[in-house]
Amino acid sequence: MNPSKKFFASLAVVAVAALPLAACSSGSDASSSSSTSSSATPPKPVASITALTGDDTAVALDSGFTDALTSLGLTPGTVGDGALTDGSLVFPITGGNVEVFKPGQVSPYVIGQIQHEGSGFSLSAGGTTVEITNLNVDPGVSRVYGDVSVNGKSVVNSAYIFTLNGSTLKPLQTEGDTAILEGTKVFVSPVAADLLNQTFKTDAVTSDLLVGVAKITVNTTSGDDGN
Repeated sequence: MNPSKKFFASLAVVAVAALPLAACSSGSDASSSSSTSSSATPPKPVASITALTGDDTAVALDSGFTDALTSLGLTPGTVGDGALTDGSLVFPITGGNVEVFKPGQVSPYVIGQIQHEGSGFSLSAGGTTVEITNLNVDPGVSRVYGDVSVNGKSVVNSAYIFTLNGSTLKPLQTEGDTAILEGTKVFVSPVAADLLNQTFKTDAVTSDLLVGVAKITVNTTSGDDGN
């Protein structure tokens, strides 16, 4: 495949990958793991990026979320390569992959992950610091997973941290060899709410608290293209 065809194939993956997020609603993923195809021949993806490379995921923090942190006496921070810039938490994309199938062939029809190894964010109060790192976006179930530690000690790996809802997702934008998906809302998951409440001895962290709005910028050429 020549470079221009590779670019547009990769771009198609990113565009279609937005669709499950746009359709996401509360409780909608309960049956997402079942396959709708019973064919003896496994369906082939219509497009794929087998090795994601760069750039980053940024979450513009909602004022309601930052106000909630202030009221709880929680101080946000960043971990590793994470950054807090102009009111947005920014995490570099370090890897992952995406495959897109024709809707109706399999469910979910977008399979993959967007990895952010080596970065994350923290919440601190008194002598307690919770770090959530190595965020992994799963577009098939509109969830974000991450590793959680308290005061430097691992508590759980690949915990369900955020829920994504792309009903307000803007049209795909392109800039050179990157594609931009902006507008997906990020909410605290029930699992994360329970964990934070237990850790900081409160009941004020609610599930589905709006954290902010995501902007995902990806390199549209696969890392294993070879040229």
